[in-house]
Amino acid sequence: MTTVEKQLLASPRNLRYILTVAILVLGLFAWSLTAVNFADVNKGGLQISFNIIKGIVNPDLDLLLNVSKQSVLYLLVQTLAIAFMGTIVGAVLSVPLAFLAASNIVPKPAAWLTRLLLIVIRTIPALVYGLMFIRVSGPGPFAGVLTIGITSVGMLAKLYVDAIEELDTRVLESMTSIGCTTFEKIRYGIFPQLLSVFMSVTIYRFDMNMREASILGLVGAGGVGAPLIFAMNSYKWNQVGSLLIGLVVLILLIELLSNKLRSKLIKG
Repeated sequence: MTTVEKQLLASPRNLRYILTVAILVLGLFAWSLTAVNFADVNKGGLQISFNIIKGIVNPDLDLLLNVSKQSVLYLLVQTLAIAFMGTIVGAVLSVPLAFLAASNIVPKPAAWLTRLLLIVIRTIPALVYGLMFIRVSGPGPFAGVLTIGITSVGMLAKLYVDAIEELDTRVLESMTSIGCTTFEKIRYGIFPQLLSVFMSVTIYRFDMNMREASILGLVGAGGVGAPLIFAMNSYKWNQVGSLLIGLVVLILLIELLSNKLRSKLIKG
């Protein structure tokens, strides 16, 4: 018997705690089942499911492969542009907010107020922002960019704050002792420590924003979402299949690329 096995066997077993947690989980699961309604699952519903699968397997190739403004390719490029521009806007806005929310940079009252603002930003769903900006700027990609930008701020600023609060302050102290200016301390002391982390977080958020951008089209904020919901409401399942295939391929490519970039940044 190895040392690890002996330690496992010797560790105390709190059976009462495990049993209590198991009962609570099972109770919550049973209670959740009461909200599931199988009455609507009839032959009509099964036929619709079959039609959806049939449409995905037999997509509209003309919609998928041509290059008009109604094609899948154009809509995916528009969705990509919305996600990219929204991520850039969110990243730029997040940097000053992150420094204002870092308790090791600014006084704690100011940091807590900024963090409260970030919590409020994160609390509001993306679709609500989308509906608000559509009223301001009208339906279209610009509303999608503004929505993606604001929703990105909540997450990016929070992760930026974590990186700022983990700064090695000894570097800044040594730079102060040799008479460096504030700009020089930011340029040569803070910026090199934060750049790779900021870039990694921003790339990860862009990956998430691709999914957000495709959903925002449902409320008229541009991209592939609106044509997708129109095709579903019209029961044009072959068009639904074309849109979904294009969206899945694009998101997979972006995820592979973002993972490679993030791994290089972390190793670097």
